[in-house]
Formats: sequence, C-alpha cells, structure tokens
Amino acid sequence: MRNSQSGWQKNQKAVIRSLLDFADDCRQRGQYGQAESLYQRALALAEAVFGPDHVEVSTLLNNLAVLYKYTGNFDEAERLYRRALAITEAKLGADHPNVATIYHNLGGLEHARGRHAQGEPYARRSVEIREKALGSDHVDVAADVAALAAILDGQKKFDESEPLYHRALAIFERAYGPEHYEIAVNLNNLAALKNAKGETEEAEQLYRRALALKEKLLGAEHPDVAMTLNNLAVLLKRQERYEEAGAMYERALAIFEQALGKEHPKVITCRENYARLRSRAR
Repeated sequence: MRNSQSGWQKNQKAVIRSLLDFADDCRQRGQYGQAESLYQRALALAEAVFGPDHVEVSTLLNNLAVLYKYTGNFDEAERLYRRALAITEAKLGADHPNVATIYHNLGGLEHARGRHAQGEPYARRSVEIREKALGSDHVDVAADVAALAAILDGQKKFDESEPLYHRALAIFERAYGPEHYEIAVNLNNLAALKNAKGETEEAEQLYRRALALKEKLLGAEHPDVAMTLNNLAVLLKRQERYEEAGAMYERALAIFEQALGKEHPKVITCRENYARLRSRAR
C-alpha cells in the first residue's frame, strides 16, 4: 500500500511539473491568461497531493506570484510570495538559494510598485544568500545583482548601480554569449540609467541593442519588447524627435493592450505618454 501511494504521488508530481513547465512557457511568451489557469490548476493539485506546506507548493506559489506581478495584481503577488517564503524557510532553512529567489522577487515587486527603498533590503538579502551558497560569479548571483542595481536606480543611486549592471552583464556574457534574455534586460536597464544621467547618445544605443535582442528572442509582439519601445520613445521625445517617438509609442501601446488589457499600469502609463506627445507635437 505504501509503495502504491508513493508511485501515485510520483505520477502526480510529474503531472504538476508538466503543468508548471507549460505555464512558465506561456508566461514567458506573454500569454498571461493561459499561464494563470495552468498555474492555478498545478497549485490546486499540489496542495491536494502534498498538503499546503510542501516545497512543491511553495514553488508554484512563487511562480504564480511572478505572473501576478506582470499583470499588475501586486497585492495578491505579495500574499503568495510571503506564503512561499514561510514554507521555504521552514522546510529548507533561511540560507537556501530558493529563499534567495523569493527575496529577489519581493524586491522586484516593490520595484514594480515604485517603492524602491522598501525593495532594497530584499534585494540585498537575495545577493547575500546566493553569493554565500554559489560564489560571486554564478549567473543566479548576477541576476540578483542586476535586480539590486535596478532598485538602486529607482533611488537615483547611480554611482552604486552602474558598476553592478556591468558586473552582471560580464557574468551573463561569459556564461551565455552575446544573445540571451538576461543580457537584453540589463542592456535596457543600463540604458535607462544612462538616460537618467543625461548620457542620451549611449542610452539610445543601448536601448536599440536591447530592442533588437528582445525582438529576436521573444518575438515582435511580446510585452517586454513594448517596454523597451516605450522607454526608447521617452528618450526620443526628450530630444524632440516627435515623429520617431510617436511611432514607438503607438507600437508599444498596441502590444501592451493586446497582452495586458487596457487597465494595466503599464498600458495606462504608455497611453498617457503617447497622449502628451501628440498634444505637444500639434
């Protein structure tokens, strides 16, 4: 009977993992509605099979929370992250790399909310845990370092954040080569930093590199592509290159609305940016 139960759980775990992989793939392709349904199915099954406090459950809670951050459901994302954190710390210990992942994500959530100072302790904790576990040159450490840099940017701590971006990019390029999603993300973020410092020529070059790489890796209609289009449009508008900026905004808004709906914070921001541009360009 015990062996039969163990075999049944093993089979159910395989089903859960399959649902999780499919959901992650949908999320990465910007198919958020389908991803949410798959995550919820996998979570309900994991809770039924393993109980509400199992590490399998914490993984699903974390991944569903990531999706909710992308779709602007910030309060629900935080609730799920905190539940996942409590389970993971209890089962694996406070210094496990999985704990670092959740701290990384909590920092990213505060960044998305615009509460950068509140996110900084989470980001620093993720770097601390991961460096201790994996060493300073691991790609997961680089991801934590880049996330910390973005949060520091939000507080205008550019002297600290810029070297962190360069450190992360160097690790990613050694590990992955010149064409990888993490590199595209960090080129975009480094461009934003350069723009904030008034180094607009270098910022534009970085944005265009990030845009080309995202389009190649994700496809032309992905929400991440729209984010870089919006950022580049902001830069072009400040240079009074209104026609170019308008084309970028128009394309970004169409992608955002298709992927996220008309009431998502990114959609609203892009729409308002575009409206201000059109008003000024008349």
